[in-house]
Amino acid sequence: MSGNVFDIGYQNYTGAREGRDRSQRAVFKDSVRIALGLGRGPRAKVLPWFFIAVLCAIALIMALVAGAMNRIGGQGTAQEMNLPSHADYYGIASILIFVFSALVAPELLCRDRREGTINLYLVRPLTGSDYVMSRWAAFLAVTIVATWLPQIILFLGLSMGDPDPVNYLRLHWLDIFRFLGAGMAMAAYATSLAMLTASFTTRRAYASVFLVGLFVISTPFTVGLASELDNKVGQWISMFNLTNIPVHVNDIIFGEVSEITEEAPAGKLPAWVRVAWYFLWTIGPGTILWARYRRLTP
Repeated sequence: MSGNVFDIGYQNYTGAREGRDRSQRAVFKDSVRIALGLGRGPRAKVLPWFFIAVLCAIALIMALVAGAMNRIGGQGTAQEMNLPSHADYYGIASILIFVFSALVAPELLCRDRREGTINLYLVRPLTGSDYVMSRWAAFLAVTIVATWLPQIILFLGLSMGDPDPVNYLRLHWLDIFRFLGAGMAMAAYATSLAMLTASFTTRRAYASVFLVGLFVISTPFTVGLASELDNKVGQWISMFNLTNIPVHVNDIIFGEVSEITEEAPAGKLPAWVRVAWYFLWTIGPGTILWARYRRLTP
């Protein structure tokens, strides 16, 4: 009996061992690509880029209309006509942002569990917490782009459409910080709710339909019920209108009431109550999401 020994070149790895940080960055990058359909077929790109394009188109139309009014009637005409501006944008576009989150976010979690891919992630130096927080942070980044980009377009459009662009910048430069803060609030809220919903099912369609239905149903239900109860109870029932929760924060940041919340009884509650309610609906779902994944093992 004889045998042969072959040297096929196996060698010990001598490079840098980058550990969990590198794994987290890899999951983050992969999540951004999934959410935007990068590196995938055309069908994967249609949905996210369609919503981003529509959100930008809304801002562009608002800027064109305001600019035309200012050119025709002089500086300040758009403001005198009470045309929608930065304070109103998130209220107008909120439902689109929520639908975008409901349709895109489940792709980051549902497929990994359905196909068992998550077990491959966890054999690396990567914990369940690392995985889900990287996914969450990546989708937050994508949603921030979807909320900030239209506001930047609107700001540039309003500046260039004003008869005196330099004076407009001098008077409205603080709006930049306001819409960045309000956009961050909107994005964090939508991300936490969408990702938590996706964590309960392996089917993306189920998560999307449930969350869109929740947003759609909560509005007429709370509006109808709150209108029948003209007191503190009605105000608190109005707080369960899920589409308005981050818009109330937007109103507080800008110091004015947007069109979508001007008749909401919840607007009569103190500002700190509305802010605390927002954090409850943002941090709460995020914490539950983390708790569901932190003990995962392959």
